[in-house]
Amino acid sequence: MRVPVTIIGAGLGGLTLARVLHVHDIPVTVYEAESSPTVRTQGGMLDIHDYNGQLALKAAGLMDEFHAIVMKGREALRILDRDGTVLLDKADDGRGGRPEVQRGELRQILLDSLPAGTVRWGRKAGSARALGEGRHEVTFADGSTLVTSLLVGADGAWSRVRPLLSTATPEYAGTSSVETYLFDAETRHPTAARTVGGGMLMAPAPGKEIFAHRESGDTLHTYVMLARPQDWFAAIDFTDPAAAAARIAREFDGWAPELTALITEGDTAPVLRPQYALPAEHRWDRVPGVTLIGDAAHLSPPNGEGANLAMLDGAELGQALAAHPDDTEAALTAYEQAMFPRSAEAATSGGGGAVGMDTEHNTAQALTDMITQKTDEAARAESPSTVTR
Repeated sequence: MRVPVTIIGAGLGGLTLARVLHVHDIPVTVYEAESSPTVRTQGGMLDIHDYNGQLALKAAGLMDEFHAIVMKGREALRILDRDGTVLLDKADDGRGGRPEVQRGELRQILLDSLPAGTVRWGRKAGSARALGEGRHEVTFADGSTLVTSLLVGADGAWSRVRPLLSTATPEYAGTSSVETYLFDAETRHPTAARTVGGGMLMAPAPGKEIFAHRESGDTLHTYVMLARPQDWFAAIDFTDPAAAAARIAREFDGWAPELTALITEGDTAPVLRPQYALPAEHRWDRVPGVTLIGDAAHLSPPNGEGANLAMLDGAELGQALAAHPDDTEAALTAYEQAMFPRSAEAATSGGGGAVGMDTEHNTAQALTDMITQKTDEAARAESPSTVTR
């Protein structure tokens, strides 16, 4: 008889694991702190990579559903210097390997693929403790408890399951993002809309960056990244949206107005999101009956890989459990041995985002050169050899 799996957390990683387990007829229940799937907006755009996130969706049998929500043209990329000079204007030719989707729509696909009742909403885990022989007890915020022989922490940065395996706790990564939205961009914010173009805009400089995505419904989503200590942000009154936006915009004095407009013209109050990380080489000794996936296992500053890695974690753990129906510990060992080096490489290799943004090399020209080099290398790899004998 297959051991029922208890998952804490109904994010993309936990739901991918639940779906793969369901595909293999392994009983699973997911416990989620939020009261419903619609209680909050599920973030912005995600690029789902062909080497990890898409592999997870294939294992889940959901590629057709995935393709149906891909936002055509959103892999387009513009890189601007601080004076507004366009250094790179890369169109979306449909071959980029990282199609963009709305996070909320992707999560809904996963939810819709599970039998009713698989996810138990409004069940916030407060703590977990070992009972011996691979069994664990989870205590929820309402005082109720459950006992399980196979517990998976998919509960993010501040995981309540992680302490069963590791004493590591997330630490501030030195960077924070400030987010805002511009609605009806083509008519209400035409300059910003033209600046962003059809996909993503990036304008990096040492210690700071402006990102913007064109999302669905003629919406622009701005992410301002700053390498500043937490007490610097604490001095900003985010309860005064206009003053907060103006303070953030001052960090970009002298930048082109079409770039700073992405901050000052926001239609929503700016939201501060501090970024935290676990040690890049975070791992633990095997503990019977419990493991972690996603940010609970390998939280890193944003680098484009987090959601993709969480989904791949879930898929590979589900496949490992299916491949070892009579040996749960062998399954967990196989999963962790593959996950540890993969997540460490992703955390240290960068791949964009906040990693290294406070260095002198974080410039629009350096980013353009890197992308151009990678594009040229990929083109050469695809072209037929011209060498003759």
